[in-house]
Amino acid sequence: MTDYGHDLVFGTMLEPEGDRALGVVELAELTERVGLDMVSLSDHPYWPERLDTMTLLSVIAARTSRVRLLTNLANLPLRPPPILARTAATLDLVSNGRFELGLATGAQQMWHLISAEGGPRRSAGESVEALEEAVRIIRALWTSGDDLCFEGKHYHLDGARRGPVPAHDIDIWLGAYQPRMLRLIGGIADGWVPSSPFLPPEHLPAANQIIDEAAAEAGRSPRAVRRIYNIGGSFDAAGTGFLQGPAKMWAEQLTELTLTQGMSVYLLYRADSADFIRRFGEEVAPAVRAMVATERARHS
Repeated sequence: MTDYGHDLVFGTMLEPEGDRALGVVELAELTERVGLDMVSLSDHPYWPERLDTMTLLSVIAARTSRVRLLTNLANLPLRPPPILARTAATLDLVSNGRFELGLATGAQQMWHLISAEGGPRRSAGESVEALEEAVRIIRALWTSGDDLCFEGKHYHLDGARRGPVPAHDIDIWLGAYQPRMLRLIGGIADGWVPSSPFLPPEHLPAANQIIDEAAAEAGRSPRAVRRIYNIGGSFDAAGTGFLQGPAKMWAEQLTELTLTQGMSVYLLYRADSADFIRRFGEEVAPAVRAMVATERARHS
């Protein structure tokens, strides 16, 4: 595999927990203060103990000025594409162009919760079909032009009004692990978002290969697909495995992933501790930037 040369982005993945709403906003502000680049929120609208991700992101947008914002990952079955398109555009406008849209099909083990709230119950294949349709609809609604008609297997639009137009070209990053979804990412997505607890680093090469081959078949450069990694770990002194050790080990392992697997966005998975975020921002991120810059300069 290869280094795609993207600028490095470091940030947090926060849980919008209902019993600590202001605490989540404070962690987002801390993310910006310690020099990190992105705040993302998970999205589980079927869990009553979770706050609404989109509403909370709008608050974070108002309380920050620099960090980029991301849904990590928006639940498509409970968020119709036209609504997603307008919500994303709104968040991008109120944040002055800082929003990116992370999107997923909805975990298979959650379909009973999704259908309980009126969402569709889809097979794995149907989920991929619906996601592809949704991406095409959302992108079309972000452009100006005539009213949109769309006749798909899962979504039907009969003269939907386009707009608002976002402040910048919003990326659509998709979460996926299975080959068919990975091929879809290579064909149409701006980025891929796996999580290390579910896809450890040793499985990245095979998944990246599927994405790269699909991108080439679609006439795209593999570099067009950003590689985002939700990373879980701890700052243990022992150094027993992936991101289980001191900050120096974290920096070395993330540098290797950047240079060999093309990963370039690292989001701290379920970052619920101020000290954890602070160490990531002050000790890990600057070290990775420095080591990657040195290696890139050496090979340029």
